[in-house]
Amino acid sequence: MVSVPPTLSAVQASAFARLGLGNVRREYPHLLQHLLNDAGDSPPPRVLHPAFYGSYDWHSCVHQHWMLVRLFRLFPKLPERVEIERVLQEHLSIENLAAEAAYLRAPGRAAFERPYGWAWLLKLAQELRLYNAALAQNLTPLVVVVREGFLRYLPALTHPVRHGVHGNTAFAMAMALNYARAVGDQELKLLCTSRAATWFGHDADYPAHLEPSGEDFFSPALVEAGLMARILPLEAFEKWLTRFLPHLTEGQPAQLLHPATVGDPSDPRLGHLVGLNLNRAWVWRRLAAVLPATDPRVFVATAAAERHYAAALPLLSEEDFHRAHWLASFAVYALTE
Repeated sequence: MVSVPPTLSAVQASAFARLGLGNVRREYPHLLQHLLNDAGDSPPPRVLHPAFYGSYDWHSCVHQHWMLVRLFRLFPKLPERVEIERVLQEHLSIENLAAEAAYLRAPGRAAFERPYGWAWLLKLAQELRLYNAALAQNLTPLVVVVREGFLRYLPALTHPVRHGVHGNTAFAMAMALNYARAVGDQELKLLCTSRAATWFGHDADYPAHLEPSGEDFFSPALVEAGLMARILPLEAFEKWLTRFLPHLTEGQPAQLLHPATVGDPSDPRLGHLVGLNLNRAWVWRRLAAVLPATDPRVFVATAAAERHYAAALPLLSEEDFHRAHWLASFAVYALTE
């Protein structure tokens, strides 16, 4: 019997909401990715990014905003709802988001937050459409910049980025594809599906012994599998998965089915592995839902997801900012997507 995967409780949702509200308004410490165009071009984060100045870095602030919107939508009795609305109205104003769009359009910034921050921005846009049409409209100038960026970047990218950190191509394309389908953007949808088929469609017998790398927060194998599950019809995906991970029914590869060991979760880079375990949990959970119930890989995937949830969730922290500024978003995604 397949057990029920963990879900996000109202108590957890409230704790994550409080954490997110604090994070998105916390300007320092800040890891600033900023190209200096001249000697005077060094304003503070809040000036450079009036919407997304908090949460340590731009991309984390974007996905913390996504988390707040998701929690607001899913929990009608959330005690933090009024404060979430106030913060979103304050941060996601027309003026703030116009400034964010202008920043990305400035000379030398074509690769700013590409593709990870771009992916989360589209995820935020997708979520905002279900929450508040006016705020979603405010985000449009920034979405336009990111969309244009993907339309330039993906055709020019001759090889996908397959490592397990920010540059991973499969994760970004999955997010972009979800957005494109949600808004009916045929051009972006076809670009993502065609590039995914070209890059990943013929992969076979994945070398899982290479995972994990020491600072991963994505599983390159599993985000690729999650992307292919989105673009292929079920029968074709079943065959692709058999070629890609041919020994799943035998409990292999163990490196993907069992959680990564986190030596020091408080270390800013080593703590990435907590995120990796959450990422694996959500992909295994997705694959278990996609495959037919009679497929023996469903049991393998479900058990793997449970192990990864069990390893990751106790290592979340509200006190350790290096974990608190981003991991709650991954947890909410893993428990609700």
